Amino acid sequence: MKVEKNAGGIEGLCVIEPSVHGDQRGYFMETYNQKDMEEAGLTMKFVQDNQSGSGKAVLRGLHFQKKYPQGKLVRVIRGTVFDVAVDIRKGSATYGKWYGIELSEENKKQFYIPEGFAHGFLVLSDQAEFCYKCTDFYHPDDEGGIAWNDPTINVAWPELDVPYRMSEKDKKWGRLGE
Repeated sequence: MKVEKNAGGIEGLCVIEPSVHGDQRGYFMETYNQKDMEEAGLTMKFVQDNQSGSGKAVLRGLHFQKKYPQGKLVRVIRGTVFDVAVDIRKGSATYGKWYGIELSEENKKQFYIPEGFAHGFLVLSDQAEFCYKCTDFYHPDDEGGIAWNDPTINVAWPELDVPYRMSEKDKKWGRLGE
C-alpha cells in the first residue's frame, strides 16, 4: 500500500494505492487494513459503509454534515469518477481550497477525506459504482452542501459531451459559508 499524504497540499487528504496482486486468474487486493493504515499514520474508526450506482454525468455533491462531520474512505469498483474534496475547516490555512482526483476500477486508487471537508463526485464513464466507508453515521437532519459551481471555490469539473445531472437538492445549495 502506498499513501500520498496531504494530497494537493491540503492537510489530511490522502491518496491510497493498494497493492494489487494479479495473475492469469485475475487479481486480489486488500481494500482496507486497519493495521496498515495505522502504520501510515492514519487512525480512523469506520461505522458505516455505503455504495451508490450512477450513470454518466451524474454529479453528487458537494455534501457535508454540520454537527456530525464524516471522514470518508472512497473508491470506485466499476467505471470512473472525478472525486472532489473541499476544505471547509474554519481557521484552516487551506479553507475553501479543493483537490480532485480520478478514481476508477482500473487505477484502484482510494481517497481518504477527513472530517471537515465537503465531498462530491462526477461520473465520467457510462456507469459507475462508488463505495465509501464513513467515520460517523448519516444524519439526514444535519446535511449541508455547497453549490457544485461556487465561483469562490472554482472546482475545475471535467467537461463532458452531455449536461451534468443533479438532484434538485444539489441544485439548490448555496456558496461556501452561506
